[in-house]
Amino acid sequence: MAKPRLLIIQPTYYRNDNGNNGSNGSGPKLALYKTRSRSLIGLTLPYLAALTPKEWDVQLVDEQIEDVDFHAEVDLVAVTTWTLNSPRAYDIARGFRDRKIPVIMGGPHTFFHAEEAAEHCDGVAAGEGEDIWPRMLADAAAGRLSKIYRASRFHPLAGLPTPRYELMRLPRLRLFKTFSVQFSRGCPFKCEFCSERFYIGEQYRCRPAEEVVEEIRATGAKSVFFADSMFAGKRTRAMELMEGLIPLRIRWSTLWTTYVCRDEEFMDLATRSGLLHVNMGMESISQETLAAMNKRFNKVCDYDEILASLRKRGISYSLNFVFGFDGENPGVFPATLEFLKRQKVPVAYFYILSPHKGTPLYERMKREGRLIDSEGMRRTPGNVCDIKPTYCSPEELERSVQNLYDEFYTVPSIVRRLPKRPSKANLASWVLNFSQRRMRRPDRPVQQHEWA
Repeated sequence: MAKPRLLIIQPTYYRNDNGNNGSNGSGPKLALYKTRSRSLIGLTLPYLAALTPKEWDVQLVDEQIEDVDFHAEVDLVAVTTWTLNSPRAYDIARGFRDRKIPVIMGGPHTFFHAEEAAEHCDGVAAGEGEDIWPRMLADAAAGRLSKIYRASRFHPLAGLPTPRYELMRLPRLRLFKTFSVQFSRGCPFKCEFCSERFYIGEQYRCRPAEEVVEEIRATGAKSVFFADSMFAGKRTRAMELMEGLIPLRIRWSTLWTTYVCRDEEFMDLATRSGLLHVNMGMESISQETLAAMNKRFNKVCDYDEILASLRKRGISYSLNFVFGFDGENPGVFPATLEFLKRQKVPVAYFYILSPHKGTPLYERMKREGRLIDSEGMRRTPGNVCDIKPTYCSPEELERSVQNLYDEFYTVPSIVRRLPKRPSKANLASWVLNFSQRRMRRPDRPVQQHEWA
């Protein structure tokens, strides 16, 4: 008996519209964001394939680098969805459902918009896949799909299957490939604007270090991105993993918060284990603004020491900043740019505050009538202002943030800021700077930078 055929799709997004009238609808054909290759191999597709029972025949499609075959002979389609690509995901679902092929959907978007997504597919996953995925596939095979499946628990992260990278079309990926690996889930902090703790849990969980090391060894990867919200949420567990990375002789990147850089023992071990680049949410150069977003653990008075710690170890790094908080004033933009140039920060990302559904910030701004389009938020690529700021108009905030990109990533600014001594970390900083010059285009999706 032939195996049932499962097609798992990671959609791209529409570059010039946020409505559900894409290439499979009745409206005009819209431009999709496409690239010829990727340098960062995402984890979602190969991991879902690994979770799939062996009685299924699985095919993976990353629509950013390959096309979706709407005539494919499959029995079930699964679409993973972020809010940015949800309009495209809904169009893909319609294309297959028109052929009477059932479609299921999951991802961060469906956690917060389950009822909306259920209008466009046959089954919705809300929560971690380990608990939901096998049930959905069994119900789909039996022809009894429910509309919404919610995870009943958070997975302890021990014994996770090895992602099936062999199903990815690796020739379409760049020669110097970075593999995504997960070490932890959850976040120990409660920043007002962040929604991740709702769908990945407030309890910080780590995988066993030996299992992570074995997964990296199995892929043969020489470059790894730890796709964690907070790599160093448990210091002893992170240090145990870094000890295990030393024999692998890899280069790795990740995300953590700024205070980690003040821990000399931790930073020395990170350097020995091959840390190439770290991304940190500095968010603001104002302590008052940090307090307002419930990020008091970031200390502005420590910024000089934090960045000096990275420089002396030759570690490439990038900083995230968010603008639009109450209490700011227009002076925040030139002050931030002056700080970045004075510190010779290698890479910076500039975001406009965009409340996620379900967060305290979203609920507060909704009560205050300050959400411009509560349903359409985060569906348009680029730095789009979805709120009514207190100190300027939405259009002025967009221009101010765009000006930061325009000024920070000029060639003279890059030359003045970046180190000239040859090293892998310095080369990474140079490459990232010239790739970020694309952000000067207003339709670039700031949510999808491949800085790893």
